[in-house]
Amino acid sequence: MTTTRRTTAGLTRRGMLATGAAALAAPMLSRRAFAEPTKLTMLAWYGHAEPDIVAEFEAANNVKFVPKYYTGGGNMLALISQSPPGTFDIILSDAEYVQALHAAGYLEQLDPNDYPLDEFFPEFQRFPGNWADGKLFSIITRFGFLGVAYNTDALTEAEASTYNVFWNPKLKGKVGHFDWHLPNLGQISLLNGNANPYDIDETAWNAVKRKTLSLRPQIGGFFDYGGTFASLNNGQMLAFCGIGDWITGVLQKNGAKVRTAIPEEGGLQWSECFSIGKGSKKAELAKKWIQYITSARGQAKSAQMAAYPALIPNQKGWKVLQAENPAEAKRQGMTNEPGNVIDMIRAGRIKYRQWPVQQSLETWNDFWSEYKSA
Repeated sequence: MTTTRRTTAGLTRRGMLATGAAALAAPMLSRRAFAEPTKLTMLAWYGHAEPDIVAEFEAANNVKFVPKYYTGGGNMLALISQSPPGTFDIILSDAEYVQALHAAGYLEQLDPNDYPLDEFFPEFQRFPGNWADGKLFSIITRFGFLGVAYNTDALTEAEASTYNVFWNPKLKGKVGHFDWHLPNLGQISLLNGNANPYDIDETAWNAVKRKTLSLRPQIGGFFDYGGTFASLNNGQMLAFCGIGDWITGVLQKNGAKVRTAIPEEGGLQWSECFSIGKGSKKAELAKKWIQYITSARGQAKSAQMAAYPALIPNQKGWKVLQAENPAEAKRQGMTNEPGNVIDMIRAGRIKYRQWPVQQSLETWNDFWSEYKSA
């Protein structure tokens, strides 16, 4: 009887202690395990808020991304202009649009000391477009090159080594355009020998228009993001203007016989940058996201994005990618071998895609509409 009482008393004391500890811990467990995740709104190209990119960050920070995907720079500007300040916590934009976003007051200023810019290749530490009047408003996170995209059964690499291949008679009706004037007209400008394809006088601009119009009989269609993938994948189009490995790389991984060549006339660089939306009430968490995606680990993940691959500016990110996925690092040219993508930039073979300098953006857009209806 005594033993029973002692055992019961002991269990009771232990039980009370355990119950008390559980009661004390319960609020903390509840906060950690059951708190609603903080929602972060992201305006971006498709893929940037998908699980392969954001799941790790979401789990570590109890965050849930709410993406709004757009299909082009004009669409992106319209979405921001039609939304109240603070609607988008994080904004991904092509570099040529950052200045317009800043001028319109849509971006928060960033502190360069908050980000691993010292790990970036020198070319990207003060990347054009990210800065205005010595102040930082965005961080480049990934980039890629635009050249001649082609079907490897239809064209050889030698044939695809010049933009002139688009006029090849065997491609009549089989050349596609990614439906955006900046990359397409920039490529024709390079073909015409303009050292800066977007800073050209009226004589050179008229020559670009004439050359572009001469290509119209070859064109089989103007395609959006999805249409570009499909028409290259099924062989409807055998060559494409205005795109690069960001599309052909995905198709290659799925077995399609396509690739992109940077022709002798040179290639264009697209560049994606993250900013914090003006008026965001979650700016600190948005900053934490940009810190994550620009870190070496985040950069290696970004390079392998399922939606479309890209090059990355973080040198340590290259090392992580080389260790994790050496085949992909080699395929994209992010290795230490001569002729890698940084060597191409330093050799002057790549020009930044940008807004026209001596003409208005509307002038280029109006001509593009005229060309499409010709």
